Amino acid sequence: MYALISDLNRTVRDPDVRDMTAGPILIVEDDESLRLAMQSQLKKLGYESSVAADAEHGIEILKQSHHALVVTDLQLPGMSGLEMLKRMQIDSPDTPVIVITAFGTVESAVDAMKAGACDYITKPMHLSAFDASVKCALNRHPRIEQALQVHGQVDQDEFEQVIGSSDSLRRALETAARVAPTDATVLILGETGTGKELVAKAIHHRSSRRERAFVTVSCGSIPKELLESELFGYTKGSFTGAIGHKKGKVELADRGTLFLDEIGEMPLALQVGILRLLQEREIEKIGATKPMKVDVRIIAATHRYLEAMVEEGTFREDLYYRLLVVPIQLPPLRERAGDIPRLVQHFFQKYKSKYGRSDLALDPELLPYFSNYPWPGNVRQLENAIERIVLLSRNSEVTSDVLPEYLKQRYLSGEFLPVDLPDAGLDVETVEKQLILRALQKFGGNQTRAAQFLNMSRRAFSYRLKKHGLNTKVPQISERVAGSLGRTLIVP
Repeated sequence: MYALISDLNRTVRDPDVRDMTAGPILIVEDDESLRLAMQSQLKKLGYESSVAADAEHGIEILKQSHHALVVTDLQLPGMSGLEMLKRMQIDSPDTPVIVITAFGTVESAVDAMKAGACDYITKPMHLSAFDASVKCALNRHPRIEQALQVHGQVDQDEFEQVIGSSDSLRRALETAARVAPTDATVLILGETGTGKELVAKAIHHRSSRRERAFVTVSCGSIPKELLESELFGYTKGSFTGAIGHKKGKVELADRGTLFLDEIGEMPLALQVGILRLLQEREIEKIGATKPMKVDVRIIAATHRYLEAMVEEGTFREDLYYRLLVVPIQLPPLRERAGDIPRLVQHFFQKYKSKYGRSDLALDPELLPYFSNYPWPGNVRQLENAIERIVLLSRNSEVTSDVLPEYLKQRYLSGEFLPVDLPDAGLDVETVEKQLILRALQKFGGNQTRAAQFLNMSRRAFSYRLKKHGLNTKVPQISERVAGSLGRTLIVP
């Protein structure tokens, strides 16, 4: 799910990043004297610049050519600088913006920072502050900043399909980049749709095994009866229908990478074989008389909470700790809402191109619909929603009519408190416990769906189960408790 990162090694080694900005700086200012002063100062610093006296003109300039940075006043005739910034979230989401504001409108500058501006300068403006802000903004350009996040040492061009810049995502990508050149076993944790396979492939392509195979085994989609033969292969005559030798996925991945997707779905009996593979670097085919040595790197992924499965006895403890050499936790999309505008723009452009809808435009006013939704299906669900919107839009501009119903309902309902507060008061801990019980009951004991319904991560949900002393099986709520909940809680 996320950084647009290209080959920036030279940028990282060179503290002067002016050559890497790939475009001039746009100044949007209606005060002609100040506009000329900033343009002159940028020229002294070695930067090219373009100018506009209002936001409408500035938007047109950005449509015509790429700019490395925009410096705009907030108080402009016609469209305000803040409105321009919101428009850029759709048209130019990767372009950093510095806003200029008078002392009396610092609150507006704060609003602009929340809308995506990287810095603000107050009037009267001192050139030294202007110089520092420009250099800082260019050094913190998203493509450069994300390379610097990995200590300026790792070439991350293989992570270019991962979009986002939240702190939690950056930490995950930093760990992935640092471990990629090694042969260490990696366990990628995260909800469905967070991009676990994408990160696994990026790790492989940044390793010394990049020229060898990357083989995926979907542990949850292959029938249990066939999974052993798919993993380890079989010999001729080992069972009825085995008319020849078959290589398993592990053997096909020899000297490459084996990706065990959704390993939490793997039957206990087969977990022994994976443990042996990790410990002894060997497998035993069905019907074989002796084991076979293989050289594979294992990357596993799961949306399940394996520690809880170990306690339940449904996942081997020794295998869990063998896999847990380098854990990488990918955050759900609801925990990095700041990345949603960039993801929307990325997928919008992707499907416009795919379906030949170059004329289609997305109104910035629709962004709150996307940002306010918790996305239980994460990036995959968001991508599917954008594809649907592009397909269903009849006119040249996307309207709320083609948005999925779940987006419109969430946006229109606004914030709500799902508790009818009684006069006698209530205990927060008890309410939390009851909400968890009701959610589990609603989804038949499925903890992942219950956690998504309550808008919390799977790990946080498991923690609360333990905190309240709840077991991990389907809870049975007594009629007395259910009746009390019905009177106290209003859960949509």
